Amino acid sequence: MFVRSFFLVVASIVAFGGCAAPESASTATEQPDVAATPDPDWPQFSIPIDCTLGEDCFILLYPDRDPTSGVVDFSCGTQTYDTHKGTDFAVADATIMARGIPVLAAAPGRVLRARDGVADDRVDSNEERQSLEQRGIECGNGLVIDHGDGWETQYCHLRNGSLAVEPGTEVERGTVLGLVGMSGLASFPHVHMSVRHEGQVVDPFVGLADETGCQVDRRSMWDRQLEYEPTGLVRAGFSDRFPNANSLWNGEHYEKELSTNIDEIWFWIHRYGVREGDVEQFLLLDPRGGVVTDYEQTVEEFSLSSPSAVGKRNTPDRPILPGTWRGEYQLLRDGEVLIDIDREIEVR
Repeated sequence: MFVRSFFLVVASIVAFGGCAAPESASTATEQPDVAATPDPDWPQFSIPIDCTLGEDCFILLYPDRDPTSGVVDFSCGTQTYDTHKGTDFAVADATIMARGIPVLAAAPGRVLRARDGVADDRVDSNEERQSLEQRGIECGNGLVIDHGDGWETQYCHLRNGSLAVEPGTEVERGTVLGLVGMSGLASFPHVHMSVRHEGQVVDPFVGLADETGCQVDRRSMWDRQLEYEPTGLVRAGFSDRFPNANSLWNGEHYEKELSTNIDEIWFWIHRYGVREGDVEQFLLLDPRGGVVTDYEQTVEEFSLSSPSAVGKRNTPDRPILPGTWRGEYQLLRDGEVLIDIDREIEVR
């Protein structure tokens, strides 16, 4: 498949999603066409983050609608994890988070409870998870808003020190509540928004429904149509080492140029929602236009989010050349191209 002395391939298919989510198996089926008119007495929610979905933010996880130990989201996909109660609106990494991304009130109401002062530390171990659970601060910095008639929204994982409201504050739709963070039981920067009615979790993509699972009438509670995009790109680039989940979510690997003295050069992709049977295609070109690798692999395991990469070692007989290196990547599912990107970097 490749010559190990100079050509490197790593496809890390490991689940790092969720508010620190475990890995899960994919049992996705086709999305049913069962949308219905929303109830006029229900509140309508705006997205709780100041960004443009599909451009500078994305939905990484949806509420779990499977009452058993299995998982299913509202569209019969598996971009969720067992007992996940909300919708996770994410940004690419901690570097983007540090710019200050406002978290917004999804509808008018009054703040019932609020907490600040929890550190923004990415959770990546069971020990950290257990410590947060024992202290009862899984939500991290967050708040609950009462919208009347038994409706509430909860916002979790806000940035430490950013809360702009307190209990009793009256808010309007779009009021800034704080900033996107990674506090509490969070493994990536995002705001987790949960909807409840009389204490019971409600999936805002479905509305109030007695039925569980995904084969139900959907009466969306969002104030505009939100496209279901369970698979997509977080970001991509070049680096002198393979990027793992920690380094990616923590905002590393923004290199604009590399040196010819590095030991390795990597073209990497951070993607979410890949499924068993998806096909990845990599093309890595050196500055002379030579093909370093033209590599294809079939994904063997579902992943909420994970990196994948190809690279080259710097050897005396096959050195890393100065000039513009180019990487091209496609992710295909049943012949349809879901991700199609290219990146370049200067090596000097």
